[in-house]
Amino acid sequence: MTIHAVVYPAREVPLGGVRGMQVRRTLPQRGLPTVGAWCFLDRFGPQRVAMRVEPHPHMGLQTVTWPLAGEIRHRDSVGSDVVLRRGALNLMTSGDGIAHSEYSLGDGTVELDALQFWVALPEHARHGERGFETHEDLPRLDLGEGANVIVILGTLGGVTSPATTYSPLVGAEITLAAGTDVTVPLNPAWEHALVRLGGEFSAGLDTADAAPGPAGDDLLYLDSGLRSVRLASREGARLFLMGGEPLAEELVMWWNFVGRSHEEIEQAWHAWEAGSERFGKVAGHGDVRIPAPPMPTVRLLPRKRG
Repeated sequence: MTIHAVVYPAREVPLGGVRGMQVRRTLPQRGLPTVGAWCFLDRFGPQRVAMRVEPHPHMGLQTVTWPLAGEIRHRDSVGSDVVLRRGALNLMTSGDGIAHSEYSLGDGTVELDALQFWVALPEHARHGERGFETHEDLPRLDLGEGANVIVILGTLGGVTSPATTYSPLVGAEITLAAGTDVTVPLNPAWEHALVRLGGEFSAGLDTADAAPGPAGDDLLYLDSGLRSVRLASREGARLFLMGGEPLAEELVMWWNFVGRSHEEIEQAWHAWEAGSERFGKVAGHGDVRIPAPPMPTVRLLPRKRG
């Protein structure tokens, strides 16, 4: 059996407006729309910025925010008003519709760095209740040799996060001390991906010698069939592992919406533009919110693997 490992480059995406932010988007990729149920990954930072993301909608997904540096105030339409800090998982479940805002703390620019993922909700959960949860006491997995893992979402090596999930998956931050050479257990029925957060590392598969990991925020995709991955670092590194059972459902993704058809996306667009109660209202912003871009003039189709 041939195990495929492919590097997908991150790309710079301007968010524009009063936010004035650049992010590096690693997922989705052309030919790789998902890794398990993970369907989106932005890294905003490290940069010095005044983050002002006004209320905007989501549907059909969970947002997973993992701060690396700085503090972000999160407010949403279920009444949450919390400060997101390093070491705490922040998980928002949209169900059929939710809205939220994100501001960096303070009036001026601040040092900010964070990962924000989307996890596509499966059919049985995507019309369920919306909600928000934060978890500061997350379980850890000690791999020895100075390699430690925080299991943020799902399960890795028999260690399970308390956060709510609706698909078999894993999200974990891995820290490698200088001189580390360890093996990370994987579920062979799942696909996985590694993203470097800092430092340098090499990755070795069951069937090959270790090779340098991706540079920058590029994504190293690991096909299903692997029971483990060998990680080594001469100088120390921090990386993020995500994975899960390959998604059987085809997704139609556009703007902040994850659906199954063009018609679903169009209905959500109309609801947001009309100020429908479907997404609720974020307190403290008055009537300020991000308008939806115009709907595409062509029919939206499911994202395919290529």
